[in-house]
Formats: sequence, structure tokens, C-alpha cells
Amino acid sequence: MSTTGKKPNRAAGGNARSKSLTPERKKEIALAAVNAKKQKASLLKATHGSAENPLRIGDVEIPCYVLEDETRVLSQRGLLSGLGMPKGSTPSGDDQLTVLANTMLAANLIDPDKALLLKMPIEFRPKHGGRAAYGYPATVLADICEAVLEARSSGRLPQRLQQMAKQCEILIRGFARVGIIALVDEATGFEKVRARDSLAKILEAWVAKELQPYVRTFPPDFYEELFRLRGLAYPPENPKFRPQYFGVLTNDIVYERLAPGLLDELKKQSSKDEKKAHLHRRLTQEVGHPKLREHLASVITAMKLSSDYKKFINNLNRLHPRFGDTYTLDLDQKDR
Repeated sequence: MSTTGKKPNRAAGGNARSKSLTPERKKEIALAAVNAKKQKASLLKATHGSAENPLRIGDVEIPCYVLEDETRVLSQRGLLSGLGMPKGSTPSGDDQLTVLANTMLAANLIDPDKALLLKMPIEFRPKHGGRAAYGYPATVLADICEAVLEARSSGRLPQRLQQMAKQCEILIRGFARVGIIALVDEATGFEKVRARDSLAKILEAWVAKELQPYVRTFPPDFYEELFRLRGLAYPPENPKFRPQYFGVLTNDIVYERLAPGLLDELKKQSSKDEKKAHLHRRLTQEVGHPKLREHLASVITAMKLSSDYKKFINNLNRLHPRFGDTYTLDLDQKDR
């Protein structure tokens, strides 16, 4: 301890240690730092989730995350807490989950591949930076609970795991294997992103980026029945005549019911065209047009079986309900 009563100068101590290192040793330390930085940068990053928004199952809270490759993971400490296990290493120096994996393997309670997941946690980067974290595939928790409870039921559960079985019983009531992914998605907020991504993939398959060549798609029966249901004479004096509001009706009858968000996307893409064109010319040949023809065949059947427009819409709503929110139309409610 200093006789002057002043605190030791850490910077001076560091400089002294640095001066005592050989050039070779300094190079080794610098290289190790660079490699560590590269290794951390190569780790998958958590795109969703935080310790502040854990997965809650009863009174158990388990921090969870969704990684860049959409792997759902439970934190190492959270998994220990969920199973009612103490944190830290065992007297042998092994971590608690490695000991659990070895215990379950020795008793033939778990598949070797699943036991390996407990011995090799996934290292990842937290969403907001900081030190690397460790986690396990979310389904591992369900695997452990099912194995422990099955072993207890058959009388094969080791005495040291009897207390854990009570905790597993609590957990298993809170989720099923097929539900754990959905629970993690909800807790992390990834559920909304997943829905948007799914919609984007649907629209990508349905909507063409380029205007397709004109091909007659709507059969004459469609317009003949639409004229009849709306109380209009058919054929009209001008064979090409269509009431202007037929476009609004067609959007409701066809495009709002084909796929979620389709009408909005078709209009968005069509707005890029120099000259206004039929919406169906924006449908892809592989998915959009075949589905449109299939839908029209069903619509025309419903039309022919309906005595008026109101009954037709009622039948159509049962056969092909609209996706999501309805669009505001300049029509009476009975037309919907």
C-alpha cells in the first residue's frame, strides 16, 4: 500500500506492464484481439428479444431471442431458471446444463443429439450490442420436460431429478411443442415481422413486376351474370359498354378475395404504368393467372345459383370471404 495515501495509478501500472512485454508478445496479444473481434462479428445477431421482455410461462420468466437466421433461442440463465436449477458451475467445473445432459444420457432419458444441444450452446450477439450471449434452441425446453416427466411416469427418473420433475410439470402445462415457437415470436415481437414477411412472399408470387401481355381473362358469362344480378339489360346496345361502377364491384368480387393485400399491391404496381391497364395484367403467369381463372369459375357458379345481387354476395361471402380489412366503396351496404 502506498505510504502517501494516494491510490495507485492504474494507467502508470499498465504502461509499465506494456513496456515489460517483448515485441513478439505484443504482436501475439494484438493478433488475439483482432481474431476475437472477427469471431464476435461472425456470430449471429439477435434481431428480436431482450431480457426486459421475457417469455412468461406461469411464474417463470425466460429471456428469449430470435436470431438472424430465425432460430428461436432461450437464454442460458433463463433455461436454468425455468428448470429450477442453480446458476453457475458444479464442483467438477462443468456447467449445470452439461451435467444435466450427462445425467439424462446415463439414464437413457434423452436422445444423444438433443443432449449435445445442451452441451453446445449457441453463441450470439445481443440486439443492442455488448458481450456475446449464450442460448439454446427453444424446443430444447420442451424436450427436457417431456423426457423428465415420461421417466418419472415409468419410474426411471433418478432421485436427483425428482425436484426438477415438479418444475417440468408446471412448464409443460404452459406450452405444447408446437406452441413454443409462437410463444417466443409473441414475446419478442417477431410475430408481426413474420406476418409481414409472409405477406410479402405471397404478393411476390402473385404480382408481376412487369406488365403482362393482354389475354382475355374474364369470360363473357361473368359480365352477363353481373348485368342480370344488377338488373341491367343484356346484351347492352354497345357490346363494349360496362357501367363505370362495375370496376368497383369487380375489385370486391375478385381481387379482394384472391389473396391478402393483393388489390392494394396491384393498384400500387399499376400506378407505375404510363397508360392505365387491366389489373389482371399485373398478375404472374405462374401463380396469379391460374388462381384468378379458378376463382372466376367459382364466382360464376355462385352467380348462376343466385337470384339477385344480395343473395350472390351472401353466397360469395361464404365461399370466398374477403381478406383482412374491407375497402371503403361508394356502394350501399347491401352491395357488400
